[in-house]
Parts: sequence; structure tokens; C-alpha cells
Amino acid sequence: MIDARAIVDPSANIGDNVKIGPFSIIGPDVEIGNGTIIESHVVIKGPTTIGKDNHIFQFASIGEQPQDLKYNGEPTRLEIGDRNTIREYVSLNRGTVDDEGVTVIGSDNLFMVSCHVAHDCRIGNHIILANAVALAGHVHIADHAILGGYTTVHQFTRIGAHSFSGFATAIDRDVLPFFTVAGNRARAYGINKEGLKRRDFSREAIRALQETFKILIKSEYSHKVALENVRELAKTYPEVQQVVEFLDQSERGWIR
Repeated sequence: MIDARAIVDPSANIGDNVKIGPFSIIGPDVEIGNGTIIESHVVIKGPTTIGKDNHIFQFASIGEQPQDLKYNGEPTRLEIGDRNTIREYVSLNRGTVDDEGVTVIGSDNLFMVSCHVAHDCRIGNHIILANAVALAGHVHIADHAILGGYTTVHQFTRIGAHSFSGFATAIDRDVLPFFTVAGNRARAYGINKEGLKRRDFSREAIRALQETFKILIKSEYSHKVALENVRELAKTYPEVQQVVEFLDQSERGWIR
């Protein structure tokens, strides 16, 4: 399953039924889990751990050193979960010692052509990054978020669960869970209603999130009063409580 024209360092730990295509290079301190497919011309550098049943397409760059001028060759890491699809020209960089020293990718994610995930990012599960999405360092993305093509995300920004960004969105502050944002600079336009329907959220939960959006974005309440009203709604709906908890943890501010 390893093409004779591939270069695999003897110290690399390759699992069962792993396919490595011609002219791919697997460096030292790399671990690849069972059933993963690596097409031709892929470069993987360590320390990098890749889980099971991933599919990495040609010309991807995995585990390269971070694009950070403060980086001085420290042995930082990249950790990738299971069943991810990583398409052509995707780059996933290792972490830095300025953070926790690791970039983390969860499971069941789709990285379309030419995506970039910078150092110290944390990507959850079931996330889609469309073509040419670019994440700066230290970005955190929660489960089931979808970023439209050519979306760019400022460093240290948090993207909430089940959120959605439109084409060519420039995100410079936190995106609340369940919200849809678009534009340069990004503005909030509603909740991700279609995505929530597809994931079988109840009508009551969707209505409560729509009311949350109206209170936070469209009402004339002061910020303090709006939050008080949303906290009251959160007592009944756990989805709204998720929004409240995200707001309480926001340090960069959030997109309105």
C-alpha cells in the first residue's frame, strides 16, 4: 500500500491498511492511523499524529512549521482525528510555545481546496471549510460550523457551534453559536435556520434562537438589558444557554 516512489522516514509509525501514493514524503515523528489514504505529492512533517480513515489529497502540506516569526524550531505538534477529508493544497501548521504548543483538528471534517489552518488553531468535529478559507493563529471553531469560500478569520477569534459564514466573509470578532454572518467586515444576518433544520433541531428551539437574535441584534435594548432577557430565555432552552455561555467567555467581542 506504500508506493515505491514515496519517501517514508524509518521512524514514522504507519498503521494497517494505510495507502501512501507516489512522491509523497512522510517525515520523522509522524504517526498515521489505520485505513488513512494519502495521495501522491503530499508532504507530512512531524511531530504530527493522524488518526484513522482520513483521506489526504495530492499537494497538501501537513505539519509544517508555523508561519510565526517568533517560532525557533521548538518541537510543537499537530494532532488530527479520524475520517477527515483534506483536499488539494490544504496547509495545516503545527502549534507554537506561545500557546499550548499544538494545533488540534477533530474528526469528520471537510477541508476544501486551498484552505489554511494556522498555528494553535482548534477545530472541532463535523466542520466544513470551503475553498480558500484562511484561519489565522489561535482560532477556535466549534462543532458543525460551516465557513463559506474565501472566508478569512482574525487570530484569537472563536467561531460558535452550528454557525455559518457567507462567501468572502472577513471575521474579526467572535461569531455566536447558531448565527449566520456575512460581509467585509462581517455582520450578523440571522440564525443558521436551514442548517438547524437539517440537523433536526426542534421548531421550538429554532424559534427561541430566532428570538435570541432579535433581542441581541435588532432590539433597541441596551446591551445589559438584552443580555438579561436572553438569560431569562436560556432558562427554558439549552440552545440559548449555549449562546449565553459563549457570550460570557468572549474576549474579542462578538459580531453584531
